[in-house]
Amino acid sequence: MHADRHQSDRRNTILRHLQAGAVRRQSDLVGLLKQDGFDVTQSSVSRDMRELGVLKAQGRYLPPGADTAPAQDNFSAIARFVREIKTAGPSITVIRTFAGAAGSVAVAIDRSGWPEVVGTISGDDTIFLATQDSEAQSRLLSHLRSVFRI
Repeated sequence: MHADRHQSDRRNTILRHLQAGAVRRQSDLVGLLKQDGFDVTQSSVSRDMRELGVLKAQGRYLPPGADTAPAQDNFSAIARFVREIKTAGPSITVIRTFAGAAGSVAVAIDRSGWPEVVGTISGDDTIFLATQDSEAQSRLLSHLRSVFRI
């Protein structure tokens, strides 16, 4: 129980720091948390940020939308980072983002639970989405264009 409370306090502090200013590196956040009295490592902070749904775009970490926000709102927070959506054959869709944003967009897509998505691979500014066939790809394109307004 104590460990759960400590984790919750640490994660709330992470969100507070992200909302207060521009955190550009995880090591900066580790330093801030240590100043707040948390005994953390880079790997524990990285895990917390991933589980919180923290986004990285334009060189800084951004807090996720409110936990109670509907899925559409979660996409609206990152929609501005998506530049282009196109197909590469009957079952591969490619999304181009601004530099550094692909990972955050891919996580949002993975968490969407869309049955059309078989898997995602992301780099710095490119995401490859695999679908089972062209029909699933067509449904996926409809989702993507709707949530990213492209």
